[in-house]
Amino acid sequence: MTLRTLSEQIGLKHSCLCVGLDTASASFTFNKEVIDATAPYSVAYKPNVAFYEAGGSEGWKCLEKTVAYIRSHYPDHFVIADAKRGDIGNTAVQYARAFFEHMDCHAVTMAPYMGYDSIAPFLEYEGKWVILLVLTSNPSACDFETLTLSDGRPLYRKVIETANTWAGPQKIMYVAGATRSLVLEEIRQAAPDHFLLVPGVGAQGGSVEEVFRYGKNSQGGLLINVSRGIVQSPLGPEAAARNYAQEFAKYL
Repeated sequence: MTLRTLSEQIGLKHSCLCVGLDTASASFTFNKEVIDATAPYSVAYKPNVAFYEAGGSEGWKCLEKTVAYIRSHYPDHFVIADAKRGDIGNTAVQYARAFFEHMDCHAVTMAPYMGYDSIAPFLEYEGKWVILLVLTSNPSACDFETLTLSDGRPLYRKVIETANTWAGPQKIMYVAGATRSLVLEEIRQAAPDHFLLVPGVGAQGGSVEEVFRYGKNSQGGLLINVSRGIVQSPLGPEAAARNYAQEFAKYL
């Protein structure tokens, strides 16, 4: 999927909602129900691989079936394997094969701290994306991600500016947590044309208005992920997804 195609889907649906499929039970039946209920209001799905790996071989089968179901029934939806990989080159080759060839996901989340050779095998795939962790929404992100370098730049900005030399906006996205929305303006300055994957809206309390104010670019440029706020909503997944999509539409 290209940047243009993804942007067009966001424009057609007036939604940049990404539904996080973080299901502790790793139930394909449950995932299917969530996907069918939320597909009209979302443009992307993000299964968190850890929840499936924890279930052993049955959990991995559930992940495979979930991704295959999305790709066959909702082919215009963007599929992100939230795997947070990042390893030496020959290992990275195998991870890339697993998620891009075997599962046919569109994108994989990755930690950039081992450098270019840990990312390069993923960049070789046409129409596939790497989503680099830059400024995450967890409380301990400040342990490393916001450290000030000798030249005055925060580490997350150095990561962006370096990764921008590896590939362009058609291949790389960045994770920027909604709970740190005031920093989104600086992240957007460093990556003006790249998509940002923004977790932290919903159960973590990130501000939708601030995410759009500081993170949106001329093409939209945002995928806003909501997991528990949809999957565990007392309203049910369909109503919750509809409400988020309607809220996002105000700012697109």
